[in-house]
Amino acid sequence: MAKARMEKWLGADHADLLYAARLTVAAVASLLISRLLRLPESYWAAIATIIVLQPTMGAAWVTAKDRLIGTALGATAGALLATYVGQSLFVFGLGLFAVGVLCAIARIERGAYRYGGITLVIVMLIARTQPPWIVAIHRALEMSVGVAVGLAVTALWPEAEAKPKPAAA
Repeated sequence: MAKARMEKWLGADHADLLYAARLTVAAVASLLISRLLRLPESYWAAIATIIVLQPTMGAAWVTAKDRLIGTALGATAGALLATYVGQSLFVFGLGLFAVGVLCAIARIERGAYRYGGITLVIVMLIARTQPPWIVAIHRALEMSVGVAVGLAVTALWPEAEAKPKPAAA
């Protein structure tokens, strides 16, 4: 009876509470680091960390790799298009399709394409006072901080193996 009580707190499983603590520590750490680096939209680092944090290093690496590749493609495409072609709906659509084609040709996972598309939207479509290249560099740095923290926390604080849940009677 005492053991069952220790594995639950307020009706929540101990593993779920540890997961919440782990994710919170990681997201707050990435936010603090990006703020220390004076990145203008440091919340993107926390978002990247939340996406990358996984139970194991292998799973985290796959997500991190996709996130970094997609961000680099989307930031580059967005900066080039916004600087040299313009920021119209047609150019955005063309850029999004081009990022998808590049990912397909390079046999890069679809997750990277989705991250590239998100970054393309941020660089091309959100009104800014800075040139697109500066916005693209900031997004890439913010994402990189988030990915690095997510990988570090996954390596230093891996999730415990989940115990099978008892079957409902």
